[in-house]
Amino acid sequence: MGNIEVKIKKLDNELATYKAQMAKLRDGPGKSAVQQRALRTLKQKRMYESQLNQLQQQTFNMEQAAMTTENLKNTMATVDAMRIANKEMKRQYKGIDIDKIESIHYDMEDLIEQANEIQESLGRSYGVPDEVDEEELQAELDALGLDDELVGENEAPSYLSESTALPDFVDAEPVEEAKEPTAEVAR
Repeated sequence: MGNIEVKIKKLDNELATYKAQMAKLRDGPGKSAVQQRALRTLKQKRMYESQLNQLQQQTFNMEQAAMTTENLKNTMATVDAMRIANKEMKRQYKGIDIDKIESIHYDMEDLIEQANEIQESLGRSYGVPDEVDEEELQAELDALGLDDELVGENEAPSYLSESTALPDFVDAEPVEEAKEPTAEVAR
Protein backbone atom coordinates (compact mmCIF):
# COMPACT_ATOMS: atom_id res chain seq x y z
CA MET A 1 0.00 0.00 0.00
CA GLY A 2 2.78 2.39 0.87
CA ASN A 3 4.34 1.91 -2.60
CA ILE A 4 1.05 2.78 -4.31
CA GLU A 5 0.60 5.89 -2.15
CA VAL A 6 4.11 7.04 -3.15
CA LYS A 7 3.24 6.57 -6.85
CA ILE A 8 0.00 8.55 -6.40
CA LYS A 9 1.93 11.44 -4.79
CA LYS A 10 4.45 11.37 -7.65
CA LEU A 11 1.59 11.49 -10.20
CA ASP A 12 0.00 14.39 -8.26
CA ASN A 13 3.28 16.32 -8.55
CA GLU A 14 3.42 15.59 -12.32
CA LEU A 15 -0.18 16.78 -12.71
CA ALA A 16 0.65 20.00 -10.85
CA THR A 17 3.60 20.54 -13.21
CA TYR A 18 1.41 19.93 -16.29
CA LYS A 19 -1.24 22.29 -14.95
CA ALA A 20 1.35 25.01 -14.42
CA GLN A 21 2.71 24.43 -17.96
CA MET A 22 -0.78 24.58 -19.51
CA ALA A 23 -1.48 27.85 -17.68
CA LYS A 24 1.60 29.40 -19.37
CA LEU A 25 0.96 28.05 -22.88
CA ARG A 26 -1.43 29.41 -25.44
CA ASP A 27 -3.88 27.23 -27.25
CA GLY A 28 -2.10 25.19 -29.85
CA PRO A 29 -0.26 21.94 -30.52
CA GLY A 30 2.16 22.41 -27.55
CA LYS A 31 -0.67 22.90 -25.08
CA SER A 32 -2.55 19.91 -26.58
CA ALA A 33 0.51 17.66 -26.13
CA VAL A 34 0.87 18.71 -22.44
CA GLN A 35 -2.87 18.21 -22.01
CA GLN A 36 -2.62 14.63 -23.45
CA ARG A 37 0.25 13.78 -21.07
CA ALA A 38 -1.80 15.24 -18.16
CA LEU A 39 -4.80 13.05 -19.14
CA ARG A 40 -2.62 9.90 -19.26
CA THR A 41 -1.13 10.80 -15.90
CA LEU A 42 -4.62 11.41 -14.46
CA LYS A 43 -5.78 7.97 -15.78
CA GLN A 44 -2.77 6.35 -14.12
CA LYS A 45 -3.55 8.17 -10.88
CA ARG A 46 -7.18 6.96 -10.97
CA MET A 47 -6.00 3.39 -11.61
CA TYR A 48 -3.62 3.52 -8.61
CA GLU A 49 -6.34 5.08 -6.42
CA SER A 50 -8.68 2.26 -7.42
CA GLN A 51 -6.03 -0.32 -6.51
CA LEU A 52 -5.41 1.46 -3.18
CA ASN A 53 -9.14 1.43 -2.40
CA GLN A 54 -9.34 -2.29 -3.19
CA LEU A 55 -6.33 -3.02 -0.98
CA GLN A 56 -7.78 -0.95 1.84
CA GLN A 57 -11.12 -2.78 1.55
CA GLN A 58 -9.35 -6.16 1.54
CA THR A 59 -7.33 -5.16 4.59
CA PHE A 60 -10.50 -4.02 6.33
CA ASN A 61 -12.23 -7.30 5.48
CA MET A 62 -9.27 -9.32 6.78
CA GLU A 63 -9.16 -7.29 10.00
CA GLN A 64 -12.91 -7.72 10.42
CA ALA A 65 -12.61 -11.50 9.88
CA ALA A 66 -9.78 -11.66 12.44
CA MET A 67 -11.84 -9.65 14.92
CA THR A 68 -14.87 -11.91 14.34
CA THR A 69 -12.70 -14.99 14.90
CA GLU A 70 -11.36 -13.49 18.13
CA ASN A 71 -14.91 -12.67 19.27
CA LEU A 72 -15.98 -16.25 18.56
CA LYS A 73 -13.05 -17.57 20.61
CA ASN A 74 -14.07 -15.27 23.49
CA THR A 75 -17.69 -16.38 23.16
CA MET A 76 -16.69 -20.04 23.27
CA ALA A 77 -14.54 -19.41 26.35
CA THR A 78 -17.48 -17.65 28.01
CA VAL A 79 -19.85 -20.51 27.13
CA ASP A 80 -17.37 -23.05 28.51
CA ALA A 81 -17.02 -21.04 31.73
CA MET A 82 -20.81 -20.83 32.04
CA ARG A 83 -21.15 -24.58 31.45
CA ILE A 84 -18.55 -25.36 34.13
CA ALA A 85 -20.16 -22.90 36.56
CA ASN A 86 -23.57 -24.44 35.86
CA LYS A 87 -22.26 -27.96 36.64
CA GLU A 88 -20.61 -26.73 39.82
CA MET A 89 -23.75 -24.89 40.95
CA LYS A 90 -25.88 -28.00 40.32
CA ARG A 91 -23.40 -30.09 42.31
CA GLN A 92 -23.46 -27.59 45.18
CA TYR A 93 -27.26 -27.29 45.19
CA LYS A 94 -27.66 -31.07 45.38
CA GLY A 95 -26.48 -30.83 48.99
CA ILE A 96 -28.99 -28.12 49.90
CA ASP A 97 -32.45 -29.03 51.13
CA ILE A 98 -34.78 -26.03 51.01
CA ASP A 99 -37.13 -27.67 53.53
CA LYS A 100 -34.27 -27.89 56.05
CA ILE A 101 -33.40 -24.23 55.45
CA GLU A 102 -37.00 -23.19 55.99
CA SER A 103 -37.15 -25.33 59.12
CA ILE A 104 -34.02 -23.64 60.47
CA HIS A 105 -35.53 -20.27 59.61
CA TYR A 106 -38.74 -21.08 61.51
CA ASP A 107 -36.71 -22.40 64.46
CA MET A 108 -34.76 -19.13 64.53
CA GLU A 109 -37.98 -17.13 64.45
CA ASP A 110 -39.30 -19.18 67.41
CA LEU A 111 -36.05 -18.68 69.36
CA ILE A 112 -36.09 -14.94 68.73
CA GLU A 113 -39.72 -14.77 69.81
CA GLN A 114 -38.86 -16.69 73.01
CA ALA A 115 -35.94 -14.32 73.67
CA ASN A 116 -38.27 -11.34 73.22
CA GLU A 117 -40.78 -12.89 75.64
CA ILE A 118 -38.00 -13.44 78.20
CA GLN A 119 -36.81 -9.85 77.82
CA GLU A 120 -40.36 -8.59 78.16
CA SER A 121 -40.85 -10.69 81.29
CA LEU A 122 -37.61 -9.45 82.81
CA GLY A 123 -38.51 -5.88 81.95
CA ARG A 124 -41.77 -5.88 83.91
CA SER A 125 -41.93 -3.55 86.87
CA TYR A 126 -43.21 -4.69 90.24
CA GLY A 127 -45.63 -2.72 92.33
CA VAL A 128 -46.02 0.07 89.82
CA PRO A 129 -49.57 0.51 88.70
CA ASP A 130 -50.19 0.19 84.98
CA GLU A 131 -51.98 3.48 84.83
CA VAL A 132 -50.40 6.48 86.55
CA ASP A 133 -52.50 9.55 87.21
CA GLU A 134 -51.00 12.50 85.36
CA GLU A 135 -52.31 14.94 87.99
CA GLU A 136 -50.53 13.06 90.80
CA LEU A 137 -47.27 13.14 88.81
CA GLN A 138 -47.65 16.87 88.18
CA ALA A 139 -48.31 17.51 91.88
CA GLU A 140 -45.20 15.50 92.82
CA LEU A 141 -43.14 17.43 90.27
CA ASP A 142 -44.39 20.72 91.67
CA ALA A 143 -43.49 19.55 95.19
CA LEU A 144 -39.95 18.79 94.01
CA GLY A 145 -39.69 22.29 92.67
CA LEU A 146 -40.68 23.72 96.07
CA ASP A 147 -37.97 21.66 97.80
CA ASP A 148 -35.37 23.10 95.43
CA GLU A 149 -36.33 26.64 96.41
CA LEU A 150 -35.86 25.86 100.13
CA VAL A 151 -32.43 24.26 99.66
CA GLY A 152 -29.28 26.39 99.96
CA GLU A 153 -26.48 26.49 97.41
CA ASN A 154 -24.28 23.75 98.94
CA GLU A 155 -27.10 21.57 100.25
CA ALA A 156 -28.64 18.59 98.50
CA PRO A 157 -32.41 18.52 98.08
CA SER A 158 -34.33 16.36 100.54
CA TYR A 159 -35.28 13.76 97.98
CA LEU A 160 -31.60 13.18 97.21
CA SER A 161 -30.34 13.08 100.80
CA GLU A 162 -31.92 9.69 101.42
CA SER A 163 -30.38 8.23 98.28
CA THR A 164 -26.85 8.66 99.67
CA ALA A 165 -27.64 6.39 102.57
CA LEU A 166 -26.68 2.73 102.18
CA PRO A 167 -29.47 0.27 101.55
CA ASP A 168 -30.62 -1.93 104.44
CA PHE A 169 -29.04 -5.09 103.01
CA VAL A 170 -25.48 -3.62 102.98
CA ASP A 171 -23.60 -4.19 106.27
CA ALA A 172 -20.41 -2.21 105.63
CA GLU A 173 -19.25 0.85 103.74
CA PRO A 174 -17.56 0.15 100.38
CA VAL A 175 -13.78 -0.05 100.62
CA GLU A 176 -11.88 2.16 98.22
CA GLU A 177 -8.63 0.72 96.93
CA ALA A 178 -5.59 2.94 97.33
CA LYS A 179 -3.99 3.78 94.05
CA GLU A 180 -0.22 3.37 93.82
CA PRO A 181 1.64 6.43 92.59
CA THR A 182 2.96 6.02 89.07
CA ALA A 183 6.71 6.04 88.76
CA GLU A 184 8.07 8.52 86.26
CA VAL A 185 10.59 7.20 83.79
CA ALA A 186 13.97 8.88 84.06
CA ARG A 187 15.26 10.22 80.80
